Amino acid sequence: MTAQIIDGKKVASKILEDVEKRVKTIKETPGLAIVLVGDNPASQIYVGFKEKRSKAIGFYCERYNLDKNTSQDDVLKLVNELNQNNKIHGMIVQLPLPEHIDENLIIDSILPHKDADGFTPVNLGNLVNDNNMLLPATARACLGLIKSTGMEIKGKNAVIVGRSNIVGKPTALMLLQENATSTICHSKTKKLKEHTKNADILVVATGKANLITKDMVKKGAVVIDVGINKVNGKVVGDVDYENVKEVAGFITPVPGGVGPMTIAMLLDNTLKAMELFKRV
Repeated sequence: MTAQIIDGKKVASKILEDVEKRVKTIKETPGLAIVLVGDNPASQIYVGFKEKRSKAIGFYCERYNLDKNTSQDDVLKLVNELNQNNKIHGMIVQLPLPEHIDENLIIDSILPHKDADGFTPVNLGNLVNDNNMLLPATARACLGLIKSTGMEIKGKNAVIVGRSNIVGKPTALMLLQENATSTICHSKTKKLKEHTKNADILVVATGKANLITKDMVKKGAVVIDVGINKVNGKVVGDVDYENVKEVAGFITPVPGGVGPMTIAMLLDNTLKAMELFKRV
């Protein structure tokens, strides 16, 4: 059996079409601000995609390219200005930030109702309390891709490898809200294979190339690969794609899986942020 490929670009395009239709029905233009600090090549590519997609579906977008030596205070000052700018409904500060800048401090300074990435403590806390406001975009992408397979999530064993606040933890919580049994594994987990082999749904976000091999995956499982790694000049995920697809039921490719969906969810979050702004 060869797995069905989950085409992230195709699923994302449907979401973006829906967002564009909704934008055309409202008088106000959704505004997104993107802050990039430094010259990380991958971040520049991601930001370029986000800016391009946002403008293509009718958003107003402001992009700020700050030098890698920009002080923490200057980044905080910009975030505060964007917090007060009524043309901006959602903002993202592209991660990672240079080492001299405290990422948590910067993210915490974003107003929760303008947090398009869904990273602030308020939005993560709302997720824990089942009071969803703006959810982490990558975790939303993972859930959306899982749902696109048609699998009933209720009652399934879901294993998430990776415990970051950006992907691992929120994805586990969102699957829990869908009545899956969520297990989070990480670098200190013993006998990882015993957990992953039992997973009906396997989400991997570790940043370790080809960590998940064919013998670690349950036959027919839905496998969502969030990882992006460069090996010998080639972009690969955290899952040994070519071999794992022989046993999985559904699998996302890298690239072309979670990435396009994350951008779609980011823009959907921005539109939701505009709706929240009207209530504040």
